[in-house]
Amino acid sequence: MSPSPSLVPHITTDRDVYLVLDDFGRRLGRAWCETAEEDANRATLLRHLVEGQYLHPARIVAFNTAEGWSRDATAEIADELRRRFVEFEETDPSLLEFLERAVRR
Repeated sequence: MSPSPSLVPHITTDRDVYLVLDDFGRRLGRAWCETAEEDANRATLLRHLVEGQYLHPARIVAFNTAEGWSRDATAEIADELRRRFVEFEETDPSLLEFLERAVRR
């Protein structure tokens, strides 16, 4: 039997990785969004959220395999976006929904 490929991205540097669980509705359900290795960082995640790259982001998970930790970063990311909200010229509706859901958690 051949070994299964790892689900953990191969990252040559010690850095935090951010993944988004997006809600595609009742029919399609939720799925972890495919993310290129170079785009799995905090700055790109924040930019993608502001740009409306996700339909309905439900949860954000951060992990660092080199340091051996993972955590739910949803509230942390929502708080940062709220602090920076005045910088946004236009806000995608999916971002506003994400911020409202994060407050209710």
